[in-house]
Amino acid sequence: MTYPIYNDLNGKTVFITGGGSGIGASFVSAFAQQGAQVAFVSLSTDPAELVCDTVENNTGHRPLYIQCDIRNINALQAAINQARDAFGPIDILINNAARDDRHSVENYTADAWDSAMDTNLRPHFFTAQACLNDMQKNGGSIINLGSNSAILGLAGYASYVTAKAGIIGLTKALARELGPSNIRVNALIPGWVLTERQKELWATPETVKECLSQQSLKKTITEDDVSNAALFLASNASAMVTGQSLIVDGGRV
Repeated sequence: MTYPIYNDLNGKTVFITGGGSGIGASFVSAFAQQGAQVAFVSLSTDPAELVCDTVENNTGHRPLYIQCDIRNINALQAAINQARDAFGPIDILINNAARDDRHSVENYTADAWDSAMDTNLRPHFFTAQACLNDMQKNGGSIINLGSNSAILGLAGYASYVTAKAGIIGLTKALARELGPSNIRVNALIPGWVLTERQKELWATPETVKECLSQQSLKKTITEDDVSNAALFLASNASAMVTGQSLIVDGGRV
């Protein structure tokens, strides 16, 4: 995929969570194509190294991969420090990593709930905290990945939907507090993006047909559709956009 070029992103330092697969891997590629210096964390090493190899072959820019479990806040903030040591101050933070595991209401445990929040919501605050000094000096853009499951109130994964609703509130709160330092904070809210994980676990001809019947635009959403929106939110093209939720879901109602 060749993306539109935003010249102001050239040379910027970008930190991405969950960059080893799916939407996150598309973010890594998209920002590398802009000439940005990209660092990302992911749990699984082999897929992440493949992303690095592919992006380097395509762009000449090798991303920095750091193995990290984002539920470990100390390790996550240490990864941000490692990225800073390698590339300089963080200009753009993308909180992408998430797990949309399905579960029932009846049998869900408190420990499982806490683990879901630790993956899908808590890191977003503490990565912003870790990047704060850099961005207070230079300005910056924070992009928090939400989900239209929170807007639609979808069933079958209440903890995930709750976390994604919380991201919208967190985004607004951070945007208000950090705006005087020229730090922009926005939520990027995809619809059902048919990543490999979705195809393997939940996408069937029937479920995809049902989703498309609810969308105004009758085609499936790709990782690149989301990356194009992320480039816009990171760049000076959205210089006066903050505290907003940019929904990329084909007009699903």
